[in-house]
Amino acid sequence: MNRATTATLSTLTLLSLAALTACGGDSGSNADSTAGKPEATTSVTTSASKQPSPAEHLAKTMVTTSEVEGLRVEKLDDEFLFAKSPDEVTTDKPVCTPLALAMNQLPLGTPEADLTRSVSGQIESERKSGTGFTYITLTSYGTGGAESALAGLKKAVEACGGGFTAKSKENESSYDSVTAEQPAAVAGDESLAFRATLTFRGATHTVHTQAVRGGDVVAVYFSVDGLAIANARPSDAKLSATVVKAQNAKLG
Repeated sequence: MNRATTATLSTLTLLSLAALTACGGDSGSNADSTAGKPEATTSVTTSASKQPSPAEHLAKTMVTTSEVEGLRVEKLDDEFLFAKSPDEVTTDKPVCTPLALAMNQLPLGTPEADLTRSVSGQIESERKSGTGFTYITLTSYGTGGAESALAGLKKAVEACGGGFTAKSKENESSYDSVTAEQPAAVAGDESLAFRATLTFRGATHTVHTQAVRGGDVVAVYFSVDGLAIANARPSDAKLSATVVKAQNAKLG
């Protein structure tokens, strides 16, 4: 098995996602109304200064295990990533680079912060539809950045129908075709979806990707059947409707 396939399959062994918690407190005062006015002003100023950073916002926006009953939301192991940053990825057709990033859990465009999780397990109602192993990548942008990222991805889908090859420092993946398709669930301010095919040991595999923009945040969903690739049997890994619906609901 080549290193690219090994990287894809190895991500099936992942670390558990630690629960995010936050706590805070309020302080009271017995001062009269005149003394209270400066205190109120200070409180507003303090509140404004504690607005969440882009990274903190993504951490709160990412779907959790409790929100996808029957599934597990987990961290990825950096050791098995196709690449650790977009700068490490090249393609034989530069216009196709956004596709390589989207299908390898890397942020598009010029992000302020990004966060990726994998969702493992299968819900009985989705088992027969061939739902694959789903990845979620959330990316936060400055003004206009999210729209630009989606525009670049759309252009890549339109230009790379004949396939392309992506490389990083240690891995390589070749895609035979790329085809636009209807999003699993239309949501957010805009969305797009596509499928790609690749061949390994004579078996053809179809993977699915969907991108959804909600304001300045883009969610990219990617699904692959790693066990089918390992066993050299054809696969068509559908996105989990449960996962997509739950995450889209948190994009706002």
